[in-house]
Amino acid sequence: MDRILVTDDVHPILLKGLEEMGYACEYQPDISLAETTAIVSDYQGIVINSKIKADKAFLQKADQLRFVARLGSGLDIIDLEITSDQGIAVLSAPEGNANAVAEHAVAMLLCLFNNILSADAEVRDFDWDREGNRGVELAGKKVGIIGFGHTGPALAAKLSGFDVDILVHDPYRENFDNALCPITPCDLSQIQQEADIISMNVSLNPTSKNFVDRQFINRCQKPFYLINTSRGNVVKTSDLLQSLEAGKVLGACLDVFENEKTATFTNDEREMYGRLYQKKNVVLTPHVAGWTVESKRKIAEVLLEKIALLKN
Repeated sequence: MDRILVTDDVHPILLKGLEEMGYACEYQPDISLAETTAIVSDYQGIVINSKIKADKAFLQKADQLRFVARLGSGLDIIDLEITSDQGIAVLSAPEGNANAVAEHAVAMLLCLFNNILSADAEVRDFDWDREGNRGVELAGKKVGIIGFGHTGPALAAKLSGFDVDILVHDPYRENFDNALCPITPCDLSQIQQEADIISMNVSLNPTSKNFVDRQFINRCQKPFYLINTSRGNVVKTSDLLQSLEAGKVLGACLDVFENEKTATFTNDEREMYGRLYQKKNVVLTPHVAGWTVESKRKIAEVLLEKIALLKN
């Protein structure tokens, strides 16, 4: 009987479904990377989340592994070249949390546009400042969505009800048949010329790392609002911070960061993030955009379907 190691918290239907397929499923959600590396050679399948880095050193020990299943969408934690060379299938579930990420992005943007976080804090402090919390409307704005895999279409569909124009750029797509609402496919320069809001919905790879940097921002023809719910390393934080302070970026909604382990901050990072955290024109969340009750189940369902197809 093939053995599968599940290394993170999952919805119970995933464990039940794997067992019904005939797998011996071992659930160790508290296992560390070092502990996983030491025993991975005993398994034919493994289910991982971000704490497990399936890099070259890890995969070289996985001599029986037939598949790696990623809870979510980001494949930057897996060495895809090595898995291909070793014939290891790589499965992910971006379909499972695309709606959650899209809803979260819209929620962050509405918070930013309507000063909801500062207004809430002020009211709780008995401070009644209506004029200081006058908001901005989404209607009439142009939104540029960079990346149109799973989350991009979901975000476009959510935003379409706000009477906005949606510009879409994705160099890896030849068609946009997955669009759920009217969009305008375009090149990157059109987004930089016209967009009032730019949302990053890309995977992390060598071409997307530091995609939003000083050069990108300077090429934008007008100040804009930035949304990043993809990967932290897509945005160069120091350049974003300077652009926020210079008014080239009007505000930012950030769910992901270059360094998400606050205990490891260098002195320079602590100073940089400290300045960022103090700004009222940013809305910040701890990488939870795709982290909903519903997405936990949906991700499990998607992975079960893909593992079943692989088994057959």
